[in-house]
Amino acid sequence: MLDAAARVLSVKGFAGTRLTDVADYAEIQAPAIYYYFPSREDLIEEVMYCGIHDMRTHLRTTLDALPAGTAPLDRIMVAVEAHLRHALELSDYTTASIRNSGQIPTRLSKRQKKEEAAYGRIWQGLFADAVAEGEVNPELDPQLARFLVMGAMNWTAEWWDPRRGSVDAIVANAQLLVRSGLTSATKTSAPATQRSAKRAPTSARPTGARARSSARRRSE
Repeated sequence: MLDAAARVLSVKGFAGTRLTDVADYAEIQAPAIYYYFPSREDLIEEVMYCGIHDMRTHLRTTLDALPAGTAPLDRIMVAVEAHLRHALELSDYTTASIRNSGQIPTRLSKRQKKEEAAYGRIWQGLFADAVAEGEVNPELDPQLARFLVMGAMNWTAEWWDPRRGSVDAIVANAQLLVRSGLTSATKTSAPATQRSAKRAPTSARPTGARARSSARRRSE
């Protein structure tokens, strides 16, 4: 039943999810749902919580399985793949949680928000480790960079379908973008004061008529 609710919620969203749809997908009678959940909202709340909880557990397990000494930036790449695969091909719960995070009433999102915070702390640690190892462009704000990466990955749940590319392609492109974005040093031109200092003042190098006039005075 929860699997059915996760599937319907991931496709139809909070406003469009009806218990009759869930019952049809689960091949049960709609009134049977009330034996397990007192309301539609309670059922949805459980799905939302499970989505982010499962994502956090999946990411933690994946990272813990990496060899000791794996570089921080490589750990971020593994986390990118774990997030995208779990959201796009492994879990309707996670897709439902991501897509509906901003739609459900506050009273239904307390457990979910706690899990989101715990999930975010994993990513915060990953970025902090990469910064400490000097693997991140020092011109970047690590917190803003993390928010941008997470936002971009979460948005794939809204627009992706197999016709736009395989999950493998999404993962590969995301990893390339994140790695290059975090490590590429920004090329900036020298400040104007430095550029000016490299040129001798005009008065020190007379040219044109001034130069010819000076030459005549010296010959006289």
